Parts: sequence; C-alpha cells; structure tokens
Amino acid sequence: MARYIFITGGVVSSLGKGLMAASLAALLQARGYRVRIRKFDPYLNVDPGTMSPHQHGEVYVTDDGAETDLDLGHYERFTGVASRQSDNVTSGRIYQTIITRERRGDYLGATVQVIPHVTDAIKAFAQADTADLDFVLCEIGGTVGDIESLPFIEAIRQLRNDLGRGNTVSIHVTLVPYISAAGELKTKPTQHSVRELAALGVQPDVLVCRSERELPASDRAKIAQFCNVPTAAVIPALDAKSIYAVPMQYHREGLDSEVLRAFGIDPGEPPALDRWEDITRRLNNPEGEVTIGVVGKYMGVPDAYKSLHEALVHGGIANKVKVNIRWLDAEVFEQDEEVVAAQLEPMNGILVPGGFGERGSEGKIAGVRFARERGVPFFGICLGMQMACVDAARSQGIANASTTEFGPTEEPVVGMITEWMTPEGIQKREAGGDMGGTMRLGAYPARLSGNSVVASIYGSNDISERHRHRYEVNTHYKDVLESGGLVFSGMSPDGALPEIVERPDHPWFVGVQFHPELKSKPFEPHPLFASFIEAAVKQSRLV
Repeated sequence: MARYIFITGGVVSSLGKGLMAASLAALLQARGYRVRIRKFDPYLNVDPGTMSPHQHGEVYVTDDGAETDLDLGHYERFTGVASRQSDNVTSGRIYQTIITRERRGDYLGATVQVIPHVTDAIKAFAQADTADLDFVLCEIGGTVGDIESLPFIEAIRQLRNDLGRGNTVSIHVTLVPYISAAGELKTKPTQHSVRELAALGVQPDVLVCRSERELPASDRAKIAQFCNVPTAAVIPALDAKSIYAVPMQYHREGLDSEVLRAFGIDPGEPPALDRWEDITRRLNNPEGEVTIGVVGKYMGVPDAYKSLHEALVHGGIANKVKVNIRWLDAEVFEQDEEVVAAQLEPMNGILVPGGFGERGSEGKIAGVRFARERGVPFFGICLGMQMACVDAARSQGIANASTTEFGPTEEPVVGMITEWMTPEGIQKREAGGDMGGTMRLGAYPARLSGNSVVASIYGSNDISERHRHRYEVNTHYKDVLESGGLVFSGMSPDGALPEIVERPDHPWFVGVQFHPELKSKPFEPHPLFASFIEAAVKQSRLV
C-alpha cells in the first residue's frame, strides 16, 4: 500500500511548497522509491485553463490533455514522472462532480454536504491509481486559515485516520521572517500557523521553515518545543542559487531522512544524487554565455513563462553555457523599427512564445522579421510559429495577412480549428462555444520530413508533443509560404494540420505549433531547446 505525505503551507503564500514537494519526491526517488505528486487547488475554477497568466502564471498541460497548475511542471522536471489528469484537482472540479451526481440522483435522496460528500470525493481523488507506488505526495494549495482550503484539510485529517498514522506524514511549510529593525528572526508566525493547523485536527510531523537568514539551533529548538515536533524535524529552507540545487540542499538539512523516520523507516544509505550534482556543476561553472530575447506579452509575471524559462536553462545545461534571458515587451516593438533594432541587436537568439489575443502581436511579428532578415537564430512556439507564418506571407506580398483570432481578415493565414482527430475520435468546436477545455490539448503525434532540420535535431521522423491552442496555420497558404523559403517540415500524420515550419537557408529558424518546453527536464533537455541554444552560441561567436 502506498504511503501518503501531505504538504500544507502557512503564514504567507509563495513559500515554495511545490518546489519542496518536487525536491522531496526526487530525493525519495533517488533512494529507489516509486513516487507520484498530486496538487489540490482550493479555487472554484474547474481548472486553470481560463485563468489569466497575470493572476495564475502558466497553465501546464499533460500528455492526456489536462490543463493543470504550474507546480505539476516542477513535479515532472524533478522526477521525470509524467503527470496525468488525475494529478491535479480543484474545488471547482470536485463540486462539479458532486453536483452532476446529485442531479443524476446518485445520492438516493440524501442531503449533500461538505462532510461526507465533498471530503469523500477529495479522498477518492488522493487514492486513485496508486497501487504501484511507494509514496504519494499531496500538496494542498493556498495557506492554512483560508476558508477555501478547509474541506481539503478535513479530508487529509480523515485520511490520516483511515490509513493509519504509520502510513501518513504531514509536512507544514512556514515562514520565519527576519525583522531588520529588531535584528531578529521571528518564530511566532510559525507557532501560530502550526497551532491553527493542529486546531483543524492535523498535527505536522515535519516543519520546513523558509527564511532569509540561517536558522540558529536555538530557534530550531524553540520551534520544535512550541510546535510539538523533534528538533531534527525542523528543516531550514534558505534561498538557493538555482532551483536545481534545492534537492541537495534539502538533503543536507535532513528532510528526506526525517520524513522516512516519521514513517518509521530507517533512512539507510544516502540517496544517489550524481545527476543533480552534475546539473549544479554545469550551472555553477559555465564555459560561456548567451543572451536570448523573449518577445512576449506577459512580461510582468515571472511564472507566466515558467516552463519556457526552465527549458532555456536546460538548453544551457546541455551546452554548458549560462543563458541570460531578456524578457522583452512585444508592445514596445510596435513603436518603430529603431526600437526593435536597439532591443534585439544584442541578442544571440530570439524566441517568440505562445499567448492569446491581439495585444502585442505586431511587436511579435517585428521580432520575427528582425530574426529572419538579420540571420539571428529564431524559435517560434505556438502563436510564435503563427506570427512567423504571417510575417512570411507579408514578405511574399500578402500585405493583409493575419489571423482570425484577431478579428475578420481578408487573408486568414491562421484560422480556428473547427475539428481535429483524437484517440477518442473527431473533436469539434464552435466559435461561440465554451472557452474552457475546448482547445486541442495534450500529446499528439507529428511526422517530420526526412531531410528537414528538425528531423536531424530529433533524430527521428516521428515525434509526439503537447499542444494547447485553438488556431492553426491555414494549409491553403502552404505553397505561397514555401515559395518564400518557409518550409512545412512537420505535419499531423493525416497531413491536415501544420506542426513545424523552418527556413533551411537560415542559420536556425524553427517554428512549432506545440509546446516543447513542457517536456524539457534538466537531466533530459528538449532537443529543440538544446539545438536553439547551440545555434545561439555560434551566433555569439560571430558578433
């Protein structure tokens, strides 16, 4: 039977629960255990698919087409275990399920209540598909004390009784703030947070204390005394130079050992952390550096392009170079060509990422045009590929080339997909239909041209990548675009949907309809990002 680790947060949000969960899972995995991580999100959205990146950050997409919390990206990158639809649930999805059952009459006239119906649904989610696992890590979103998270806290309280205390461990992540005026670290917020969690029936076994300063032994002992845990189970968590140094940092502080002891398991031999040591060595001792300009629209929110940022770092790891990322607001590029040139000339590579809506679109096209005309390595992802096709059409004399996403157009180089094939059959979408969950989502196969640049990068003619989009490049423009040098080098197996375009006569120019950043890992960088950074290294030596 799988053992469960429940992870809660207190005092403030954004303490890094997801990163801690991913690091602990990686450490347990390095000890030979089979792990899976799940995320409980208390908000009422069914999933984050319709939420603004300005509020929520990126939407992480799984192979099976789930739109999930960005923490699942950390889980995959750190463990290599592919996340699934069943690994992320929200209050909205729980309530939607329960209300559907109630309308169907499944409850046989019973009064439907938070306890037991909502908590039973949460417990069923936590325990689904766990037969082949040693540990299931369940992260509860939000902060203890939030009214939205109460059903989840109650559910894990019940699960601890249902499964037996020897089969569950509770970890609470808190903040130990430093008050500069007093010159002291303050443990009282942690004490209050643990007391509030205990009042809900969940006593933490391990405390992870985020702090800007070293946590003295005296403060650890004080926290342990007031919070009813062993001193060794008070784990300091200081900022690290890189998120990929965090697993080793937590191991040095004894996190994995204390969790195993809380289960009554002898930690035994230390975990095999060779690959993590290699990654941090490459990050700390680069043999050069490159600068990549990302021309996007969500520049004020670091988490909006989280997987993209990490994939670029992974490309640097593959090439043993430091990747400096310059986040460039596409709207600024709509002013004049001089602004575009001034911003982009120092770049060794240009990347235009995905996004939705018209805002900043002309700036993105200007970024594509600069890369095409100046021979700078270019990588277009999703909307970035579509803007590369619009730029190519305009360069061929189709002045009004655009996409129907931005409104009616005489030259729809990009248009809405009205139907597409999935393993379940043909999926259809109407322009006025629901927004949520109606995109082409998840992993789809593509077939690459045998003599293409991308086929040589992948080392294969058949690939599978994750999608999240409503619009596709219009194949009616294929001939005119290819006559201008933009080659359609990857298509869906039925030849209906363009997947990849490239310019063979350019130093490196690739646009993809999918999101390769979602499958990149530090110990397995995505081949497109590794190749893009390699091209940027070559470009840097020409400047």
